[in-house]
Amino acid sequence: MPDPAPARKPSRLGLYLPFVLLLILIVAWSALWVWARNQAQVRMDAAVADLTRAGYQVSWRDRQIGGYPFRMDVTLTDAVVRAPSGWALEAPTLEGEAYMHALGHWILAAPNGAAFVRPKAGPVRVTGKAIRAAVFDFSHRPPSFDFEGDGLVFQPEAGAQPFALTGADKVEFHLRAGPDDQGGVFLSVDKGKARPAGLLGRIAGDKPISIVWNSTLSKMSAFTGANWAAAVRHWSDAGGQMSVRQAGLTAGPALIGANSGTLTVGTDGRLRGSLPVTLRQAPQALAAMGQTGAISQQAASAAATVAEARQGSGQQAQATIYFQAGRTTLGPVSLGPAPTVYDVR
Repeated sequence: MPDPAPARKPSRLGLYLPFVLLLILIVAWSALWVWARNQAQVRMDAAVADLTRAGYQVSWRDRQIGGYPFRMDVTLTDAVVRAPSGWALEAPTLEGEAYMHALGHWILAAPNGAAFVRPKAGPVRVTGKAIRAAVFDFSHRPPSFDFEGDGLVFQPEAGAQPFALTGADKVEFHLRAGPDDQGGVFLSVDKGKARPAGLLGRIAGDKPISIVWNSTLSKMSAFTGANWAAAVRHWSDAGGQMSVRQAGLTAGPALIGANSGTLTVGTDGRLRGSLPVTLRQAPQALAAMGQTGAISQQAASAAATVAEARQGSGQQAQATIYFQAGRTTLGPVSLGPAPTVYDVR
């Protein structure tokens, strides 16, 4: 009988193929991550160039980009952003993180605190349990932005003027795009602690400070320009307005609150419009404003008389604050200049 044919050796393709495919996938993913890293660096540099042309100053001492394989982490050391108006933001360490599958959603954090610089009053150092933010939806106008600060402490640096608050349990700021070319702005300060010698400290005493602002802006597609002033002018010229839904400041027993009102910006760069407000213990608050020089003693006395005349039960008064012709008025009394939104140069 002939010998049987020897059996063929089993194929090892099925054993090696998964490892080969995994190696190809790792190489392809690594190449994609390197490309995304380079794109992040290029886009950051382009954004800095655009801001520089608009008059801003953006710098950092060191930039590290990592996070391989599933994240994109950007760490800036001694980051500084300075606006033409003189306002600035500084952070010893600024960290940004986005997942590879969602590079349009960035989480930001300042683990070592930050500082904001006021044009004339100087820098205020901010520390806390957590200082974090998120920015996403870049294709919308405005893009979505969230800021949260927990257990914040505000400390003016040496040579700087005092700041109204020494701390706050929680500070939030949110920016959202809405339907019909709208944008939403929300701000809240919970359980703020006033500087004892300041205006809010005189009004609130040792009681907490609370602030809330909720408003909707129209014509957001018109909010474009080379810098802040140009964007606000373009938006205002297009008929952009801010509709106030809720606004309020509670300082101990004193209160100023509004649930309606329409605001815009004049060609002088100052706020225009009106806010119907509810005032509680307004005469005492106005007297403190006169004592600290926030408004003149004469204006404080006249405004207190108006508030007393309109005061009902519970020491509450109904009045309207007007921003017109570059002035702020409470009823018929001029309190001082209207708030400046941008400097006209």
